[in-house]
Amino acid sequence: MTAPPIAPDRSGHREGRDGFAQVLHAEWTKFRTVRGWVTGTIAAALLVVLFALLAGISSDQEGAPPVPTGPGGEPVTDSFYFLHRPLTGDGAVTVSVSALTSSIPTGPGELRPGTVPWAKAGLIIKDGTRQGSPYAAIMVTGGHGVRMQDGYVHDTAGLPGPVSAASPRWLRLERAGDTITGHASVDGARWTTVGAVRVRGLGPTAQAGPFVASPPSVHGMSTRGTVSTAVFGDLRARGRWDGGGWTGTQIGPGSPTSAGYPQNTSGSVTASGGRLTVTGAGDIAPAVRETLPTGGTVGEILTGTFAALVAVIVVGALFITTEYRTNLIHLTLAAAPRRVRVLMAKAIVLGAVTFVTGSLLAQVVGDPHWQRLLQRIGPASAGLGVTAGWAAAALVAAALLLRIRDA
Repeated sequence: MTAPPIAPDRSGHREGRDGFAQVLHAEWTKFRTVRGWVTGTIAAALLVVLFALLAGISSDQEGAPPVPTGPGGEPVTDSFYFLHRPLTGDGAVTVSVSALTSSIPTGPGELRPGTVPWAKAGLIIKDGTRQGSPYAAIMVTGGHGVRMQDGYVHDTAGLPGPVSAASPRWLRLERAGDTITGHASVDGARWTTVGAVRVRGLGPTAQAGPFVASPPSVHGMSTRGTVSTAVFGDLRARGRWDGGGWTGTQIGPGSPTSAGYPQNTSGSVTASGGRLTVTGAGDIAPAVRETLPTGGTVGEILTGTFAALVAVIVVGALFITTEYRTNLIHLTLAAAPRRVRVLMAKAIVLGAVTFVTGSLLAQVVGDPHWQRLLQRIGPASAGLGVTAGWAAAALVAAALLLRIRDA
């Protein structure tokens, strides 16, 4: 008797033909056919848009001063007290600084002496008094010695140490065309060149003279406005100086509070015995959070990403645990016995869906509004932040799936 032929086992061939692509397709089919998961993903994208709209509404302050932009188009802080005269063409200005003291608020209307490391007092040549205009400056600081700065982002170290009546510093700023050179001295006779920079955009007539700035100090999780006072002497000018006398001007917002002064203080200059005592607040530097309107940072515009992450994590957890709860996991593992392969397919599906949803829905709906908002506070890329946020969501979801793969 002849045995009937035995059909060959084609399971290996079928597994190779189906492979990971079939598993991936099956997981995508599961995801798109469950309305709750699709709705949750769309809701996550809408959270990003909603929070961005709320941030935009809160930042749209009627009558608030615009954030100045520097020569490179970046948002900057440009607020200080300026004692200036117009300088036409080439020239120089020299001054000595014999004191730089700072006061920090301890309560409403109460100040105490303190150290503000980046309090600044020195000389500046600036293209007018408009905020954000090109400049170069040499200065003494509260805790970083003599510095020369330009363009809001460039800084060169000079002589170390603080200033005092017993240890003054002499500063000199020279203009030759577009080149500004800063010098420092400990005795007014022997000079050290701190730096020479080319300031593009400096007009034929610039404003130059002493200045004082005092940035906010850190207080716990927030900052408080500070005020600093410097004593200048031996103020001398060389070149073609117009205007007849020195003029004190607050650069930046006219309101003392908006300009960074503590309560009941403001910028001022007094002359006595050949010396000038100048008080000022504010800073000349790249913009920081405290100088931007409410909701004015890219991070705040994208705050909804964190809420969206929660929604994506919930969808990711349900995407895998629902099969265990309903015992459908047995069918899944019967079709694809390798559990890690199934979990990786789920992670890829969830990551791709959240990435595409965030990039397309969130950006298409929110980008026009974000770009208008960001143009008011300075150049930035909202799209890059959204993409990064959704990529993070995909990674978190994938990590969650792999963590519970043995559930």
